[in-house]
Amino acid sequence: MRKSLLILLSLLFACQPKPETIIPTWEPYDETSELEEISSNDPGSRTFKIIQSKILDKNDIWAVIGPQIRFFSEEDYQELKPLIYDQDIPTLQSHIQSGDLSYEKLTQWYLYRIVKFENDRNKSLHTIISVNPNAVAEARQKDKAKSKEDHPIFGMPVLLKDNINTEGMPTTAGAHILKDNTPPDAFIVKRIKEKGGIILGKVNLSEWAYFLCRSCPSGYSAIGGQTLNPYGRLKFGTGGSSSGSGSSMAANYAAAAVGTETSGSILSPSSANSIVGLKPTIGLLSRSGIVPISSTLDTPGPMTRSVMNNAILLSAMTGSDSADPITDSAPSQKIYWEELKSGSLKGLRLGVNKGFLQDSLYQIAVGKISDFGADTIHFDPGRLGFDGFITFLNADMKVDLPKYLSEYVSDNITARSVEDVVNYNLEDTLTRIPYGQALFDGIVAENISDEDFAKMKMEYKQNASEFFEKPLQEHQLDAILSINNFSAGQAAMAQYPCLTVPMGYQESGRPRNLTFIARPFEEDKLLKMAYAFEQATKARKSPKGYE
Repeated sequence: MRKSLLILLSLLFACQPKPETIIPTWEPYDETSELEEISSNDPGSRTFKIIQSKILDKNDIWAVIGPQIRFFSEEDYQELKPLIYDQDIPTLQSHIQSGDLSYEKLTQWYLYRIVKFENDRNKSLHTIISVNPNAVAEARQKDKAKSKEDHPIFGMPVLLKDNINTEGMPTTAGAHILKDNTPPDAFIVKRIKEKGGIILGKVNLSEWAYFLCRSCPSGYSAIGGQTLNPYGRLKFGTGGSSSGSGSSMAANYAAAAVGTETSGSILSPSSANSIVGLKPTIGLLSRSGIVPISSTLDTPGPMTRSVMNNAILLSAMTGSDSADPITDSAPSQKIYWEELKSGSLKGLRLGVNKGFLQDSLYQIAVGKISDFGADTIHFDPGRLGFDGFITFLNADMKVDLPKYLSEYVSDNITARSVEDVVNYNLEDTLTRIPYGQALFDGIVAENISDEDFAKMKMEYKQNASEFFEKPLQEHQLDAILSINNFSAGQAAMAQYPCLTVPMGYQESGRPRNLTFIARPFEEDKLLKMAYAFEQATKARKSPKGYE
C-alpha cells in the first residue's frame, strides 16, 4: 500500500508543470564610467562615445527568446552545461545520438546563456542584434528527422554577422537606414539550412563592415552599439569588422558563427577573441545576398572555437552560385572535416617571417612547430604597400553597394545609392552617425576612371601574389606563418586563403593567434596543418567570467 502511495505521489509531482522562466527586464544604465575606462585602455587615439545602442531595445530580443525558453530553467542550464560548453560539433552530435542531449535543448541552452550574460550589465558584450523566433521550433523538428547520415551541421545553432541576408530577421549592416530591411536568405544561408543548420540569430559588427567612419572604434554600429571583448570587456578591442561573430564565439553563444572579410575582418576579430577564423580564397564561398564593400575582395568565412567546427561550417556553405559567377572558379566541393585528423606538421616546410620573430609568442609557436617535425624556414619579407587602397575600396563600393540596394533590400528601403545613405544619416547625426561618415563621403566624391581602377586592381593583385610567391617558390614552402591579421592586406589583394588559430596570450591576457597562409583553394591543407597545431598545443583558453 505504501509503495503504491509513493508511486502515486511521484506521478502527481511529475505531472506538475515546471515554473515558467521569467526574463528580467533590461534597464539602460549610466555608462559614463565605462566609456572613460574603455577609452583609457584603447591603445589608439579613438574616443569611445557609446556602448549601449540608442536604437536597439534588448527587451525586444528577450521578447523573442522568452517564449522559446519558457520552461527552461537555471537547473536545466547547469545540468546540460558539461555536455555543451566549449564542446565541438562532433561531440555535441554524439551526445544527441546517445540521447543525453537533443537539438531542442541545445538551442534552448544557447538562448538561455545569451540572456544570462547579455542581460547582465557587467557581462554584456552587446553582441546579439536579433534572434530567430522559430529557432527552438526548428530544433524540435530536427529531433524528429535526425539521421546518422546527416551533415554534422544538422541541428547546430549558427550565428550570422548582420550583413548577411537572413529570412525572418532584419539585415542591417549595423546601419539605421537598414533597420527594417528584411530580404530573403543569402546563398550561403540557404546552404546552411539545406544541410540542416539552424540560424540562431544575427550579431553585431563594425557598421558597414568598418567602412563608414575614420575615427570610430571597431565593433561599433548604430544598431548594436559597442561590441565588447570577453577576454577584457573594457580593456581589449574586439577587432573588426566581424566583431560580434568573434565575441559571441568566445562567449559560447552558439555552435558556430559566420563572418565576412574584405581585408582582415575575419582574421582580426578571430585573433582578438581567441578563436579560429578562416578567410577563404575569393570564389570558394558565394557573396550574393551579403552587404558588400568590394566585389574584388569580399568573402564570408567560418568563425569557430575549433578547427573541426571551422571545417564543418565551411563544408556546409560551399557551392556554385549563379548569382556570383566567381564561384564557378572554385574546385569541386570537398568534405573538409573528414580528413582533418590525418593532418600533421611533420615534414611540412613552413615559412617564418623574420620581421615577426620579435613577438615572443610567435617565437614560441615556431619552436613548437619545429619540435612537431616541420621544417621552419626563416625569410625576409619583401616590402609591399598599397598606396591608394582607400581609393580602391571607394571605387568598388560605389558600384557594389548600389547593386545590393537595388537587388536585395526589401521594398520598404528606398535608398539606392551611397549618396542616399549619406543624406539619410545627416537627418540625425547623433543617433545615426555619432562618429561621422568620412569614408562614405569619400565614396561619393570618388571619381577614379574605370581604366585607372582596372590598372590599379591588376597591379595590386600581381604585387601581392609575388609577395607570397617569392618565398613560397624560393623555399618550396607549404605555407607561410603570420600573426593575427598582420598579413591580411597582402592576402586580400593576392586572394590567398588565411586560417588563424589561438597560439597564446600576452602578459596582459590579450589573445594572440598564429595565422597560416597558403595558395588559392588550399583550404584543405590549411585546415589540416592548423588542426595538427591546435591539437598539439591546446593553446585556447576560455575567457574568465564567461564559464
